[in-house]
Amino acid sequence: MIISQTLEQELDRRGLQLSEFTELVLRLLDYSIICRDESQVEQGLYDRYLRIDTLVDDFLSIMAIRVLHDRQFHYVRAYPPGAEVPGLGDEVNQPFNSGLRARLNQQEVALVLVLRSQYDKALREGQVDDDGAVTLSFEALAIAMKNLLQRSLPENLTERRNLLKRIRQLRLIQYNQEDNLDAGEGWIRIRPQIVNFVSDEALAVLRGEEPDDITEEPANSDIA
Repeated sequence: MIISQTLEQELDRRGLQLSEFTELVLRLLDYSIICRDESQVEQGLYDRYLRIDTLVDDFLSIMAIRVLHDRQFHYVRAYPPGAEVPGLGDEVNQPFNSGLRARLNQQEVALVLVLRSQYDKALREGQVDDDGAVTLSFEALAIAMKNLLQRSLPENLTERRNLLKRIRQLRLIQYNQEDNLDAGEGWIRIRPQIVNFVSDEALAVLRGEEPDDITEEPANSDIA
């Protein structure tokens, strides 16, 4: 009760209601990430976070949940206890297997690793737009999957769409749903969030890794 009263007082000072705080926190816990450029809803939530960032961070820290705020690319990501977070110090808390640590399957892990590799390659070549994103054709993505992991994107259109949808939900890519995925046409934007999702160590391993070495990894901590 004391915490609730203090929180409401702090929110009142900032012109916000407890319901608005709750909506922001629940969204962050549910999606694990809020990106300002994703939608009008997330734009409003991100701007709200800027007003009460210390309150949100302190509240979540009670549960040992850490928040990474990238001011350059305007996104906020929540990490569960025990997660290795690029840019944040190590924690002694042990990981748990709840919603924040939903696990990627092998196909999803493979795709995320390849996306990180292609982002790193474009970054070295200076092919990054003003928003820090990299544009890659579906054809180039399929070739990279073959070259790096001897894997293919799902041939079944539904499976391919579900795979890309999952990675998009993690706010790692953007793409036009009307693109002809069946023919391997179209383009995707690899968002800069990929850097804080996949560690440099995982990227180094990828360069000499065998496909069978890929194991399932938690979705909302960096892949390492």
